[in-house]
Amino acid sequence: MNSVEFLKKLKDGERLFGTLITSPSPKFFAAAAGVGIDSVFIDLEHFPTDWDQLKWMCSLCRALGLTTIVRISRPDPFEACKVLDAGADGIVAAYIEKPEQVQQLRSAVKLRPLKGEKMEDILTGKSKLESDMESYVNSFNEGQILMINIESVPAVKALDDLLNVTGLDGILIGPHDLSCSLGIPEQYDHNLFEQTIKQIINKAKNKNIGIGIHNLPKTEQEIKYAEDGINLIFHLADISLFRNALYDDISRIKKGLDEKFSGTRKDIII
Repeated sequence: MNSVEFLKKLKDGERLFGTLITSPSPKFFAAAAGVGIDSVFIDLEHFPTDWDQLKWMCSLCRALGLTTIVRISRPDPFEACKVLDAGADGIVAAYIEKPEQVQQLRSAVKLRPLKGEKMEDILTGKSKLESDMESYVNSFNEGQILMINIESVPAVKALDDLLNVTGLDGILIGPHDLSCSLGIPEQYDHNLFEQTIKQIINKAKNKNIGIGIHNLPKTEQEIKYAEDGINLIFHLADISLFRNALYDDISRIKKGLDEKFSGTRKDIII
């Protein structure tokens, strides 16, 4: 699936699936193809991926028919441009709380190659693009995806204003940071957490904005929220899937051999 198809499905509310890959090994990307996912999430917020690695990761995903969404650590339009130039299909900016931050990202993802005063005038609504320039900008940026992380109480309170920014394609809920901001760390079954997720879903659906979530520990929770309206699920990460599969296998082997087993099954927080 190319990014244009992915973007249309995201905006239309069709369900899309992916996973987070942290390993720089090409084997992980090849292994992810053909298992029913549409996209790969690459995280530059928590993992020290260099630009050369990112370029071949994005190129390989494209060759494998996987849309690449890359998370940047802050709402920096220059960083967003570099990620897109490296071959990413879209960006997610971490911990967004203000509409001005989304506007800056819009400049990088939806309005290139505009810069400077002309760009500022467009962002503030002071002027509009000329007809020929509007067609050119739309073609230049076709298929580029703009998403933001919703990970805090202030972001939820400001959600209406965030969703009103032109060019925003989707939001991605960060469950760990959101639960911490709510004061109920990792309590994903807590009523306050569930009600907050439903509030986010309803607001995004009313604006025809795609809604995603990543790294929920239980598939039952992913199914429940998908039934409620979330249409992009990034299921865990390679590091969590590896750890838990290894835990399960070693546990079975040792128990089968009457060996003592003292491991713990735990998802990696990302």
